[in-house]
Amino acid sequence: MTQWDAVIVGAGAAGLFCAGVAGQLGLKVLVLDHSAKVAEKIRISGGGRCNFTNRNLDPSAPHKHYLGQNPHFCRSALSRYSPQDFLELVQKHGIAFHEKHKGQLFCDRSAEDIIRMLLSECDAGGVTRWQPCGVRSVRFTDGRYELDTDRGPVQTSALVVATGGLSIPKIGATGWGYDLASQFGLRLVERRPGLVPLTFDGAAWAPYAQLAGLALPVGIETGEKKARMHFDEDLLFTHRGLSGPAVLQISSYWQGGTPIRLNLAPEVDLPERLQEAKLRSRKLLANELAQLVPSRLAEAWTGQNPLWQRTVAEVPDKALTQLAEALSGWSLVPTGSEGYQKAEVTLGGVDTRELSSQTMESKQPGLYFIGEVVDVTGWLGGYNFQWAWASAHACARALAQRQALA
Repeated sequence: MTQWDAVIVGAGAAGLFCAGVAGQLGLKVLVLDHSAKVAEKIRISGGGRCNFTNRNLDPSAPHKHYLGQNPHFCRSALSRYSPQDFLELVQKHGIAFHEKHKGQLFCDRSAEDIIRMLLSECDAGGVTRWQPCGVRSVRFTDGRYELDTDRGPVQTSALVVATGGLSIPKIGATGWGYDLASQFGLRLVERRPGLVPLTFDGAAWAPYAQLAGLALPVGIETGEKKARMHFDEDLLFTHRGLSGPAVLQISSYWQGGTPIRLNLAPEVDLPERLQEAKLRSRKLLANELAQLVPSRLAEAWTGQNPLWQRTVAEVPDKALTQLAEALSGWSLVPTGSEGYQKAEVTLGGVDTRELSSQTMESKQPGLYFIGEVVDVTGWLGGYNFQWAWASAHACARALAQRQALA
């Protein structure tokens, strides 16, 4: 049976980064992953360019960009390993990057650059990787963990779970980390898909199904009063419903059976502009509306009411106002989401009350949880990767400290 200072299960963003840091701090580290490919989620993220962090993250106010039963849990790790810290590592490895908007940083070339950087950091720390290598069972005996793996038994005093969530099962996502937490009596927060497209069906959606592929900037919100969340982002119509950054962001806050509200022309005072058009124009309302929103959208909306199919001058004031209000305050109830197949993250996970925010160690001695498997979920735009880096770094430092005291 081989002995290790730390065994990390999961060769994704959090697992590889934790392994590299811990290895360079002098630990003998083994990384296991049941998948033959390393870091698939990094590879497909950001359209293949990996939105690896966000400059706008405020570690002192994590509730602005993170969800969970206790969003403040992530403050400690995020404040000790910031976006700037990760950026310095990226620059050290000569990776070219750019900022898109709202602080989002992407690789110029490819997400492969980030994967190579993490593997290089692991190599610098003498980390051993076994892939593919599944873990069949885990036991805790006399203060040590014994793992039965596909490549034989291993033993360690520190076991780190970095297995991610349930999102995108086709690249190997499983619930192994949650099952292990349950095995050791740790509480879990109910899981559901996050950053996911929303679906609609039935006759009510029929007029909009033809808009698949259409994108436009919108204001989007859900919830009431203090629970109300609002984003200004791009919306994308799909064959089955709505997607794009606006919908992915709001999906993490949306509760089943409740409406989302859309302003399809957030930069325009629609009632005022349409009334102005009525005074001067002889064009069809659809043509005038197409000056303010995409023409396909204008046609889809005006086609729903005979009064809206006239010239703008002929449309009664009340009907014109109704259209303007409908477009700027479109309330609709999704029937569901595209689920884990299309979700970028998993909401919920290992309850943060079971973990130390300083070290990521659980109440089960020597068992650590980092990254997406924890009940910490960030906004779209690099926030989830920064949580992966920060939680991994906090864990690696704690592992080194533990080893020094052993």
